[in-house]
Amino acid sequence: MNVSVIIEYIGAILIFIGSLFAVISAIGLIRFPDVYTRSHAATKSSTLGVLLTLTGALIYILESQDYFSVRLVLGIAFVFLTAPVSGHLVTRAAYRKKVKLADITVEDDLKDVIHGKKEELEEDNTN
Repeated sequence: MNVSVIIEYIGAILIFIGSLFAVISAIGLIRFPDVYTRSHAATKSSTLGVLLTLTGALIYILESQDYFSVRLVLGIAFVFLTAPVSGHLVTRAAYRKKVKLADITVEDDLKDVIHGKKEELEEDNTN
């Protein structure tokens, strides 16, 4: 085996690992109980899965065809920047709309910080 074949195998392995992370993310979306944990599964593991898949594709195409794809690099950058931010915003909007936490949730650290202040402001406005 020469170096070219080894690098192509590395690209293929990255694509395979990325697809495993995508499957794990899909299982998490089905199995987790509420919007907060589902959002975590959708953003963290699927982002890593897409990044690994695109990186593997970039390495494989670069080595097998001697072609550097700027589109893949832009796709990697776009997913890396937008997926965690969008997941955070969806979770934040759900929390501010008081979407119910799962029954197994032990502690809600933001309850007093976010909802407590709103209730205090509402009480002050009524007085």
